[in-house]
Amino acid sequence: MTETEIVEALCERRNEGQIAAVRRYAGCVFAMIARQVPNVMDAQELTQDAFLRAFSRIDSYDPNKASFNTWLCRIAYRLTLDFLKRRRPLMVSIEDSQVWQTDISDEQLEQELSTGREERIAKLEELMDELPDDERMLLTLYYYEDRPLAEIAYITGINAKALANRLFRIRKRLHGKLKMKEE
Repeated sequence: MTETEIVEALCERRNEGQIAAVRRYAGCVFAMIARQVPNVMDAQELTQDAFLRAFSRIDSYDPNKASFNTWLCRIAYRLTLDFLKRRRPLMVSIEDSQVWQTDISDEQLEQELSTGREERIAKLEELMDELPDDERMLLTLYYYEDRPLAEIAYITGINAKALANRLFRIRKRLHGKLKMKEE
């Protein structure tokens, strides 16, 4: 079935639409959630919840705003953040420290963070785990899932320009923390 046919079947409350949607999109939705929620059972439950919510609210889907996949990921994104807020202790943002406030261009920052020694990558992933949930989700959507800013903007509800600035600030803070850890 095409995406349009899946959506039509879902709107008509036909089971084959639900089956096709789950077959086509469950892997993508689960992967996005599993990067944030380490417990596989919780990630599976959140994936199911995302599909159930999408199926029950299919009438609110607007194909002119986003693809069905992006709309579904928006639902999963919000469910995951809600879940993480309930489960995770309050964390102080590393933005509160002065470590990240260095003058560095976006290109230099990108090159520094993507330089690939295995040890450095492990440290960077460790630092990412310390980020607030919403910031970690942004990095996941942008780097791990390689989604364009416009799509992430729709999923998160954040303006694309503000999103680009936020991603830059997050990378800059990670760079500062990484430098401190390496010294």
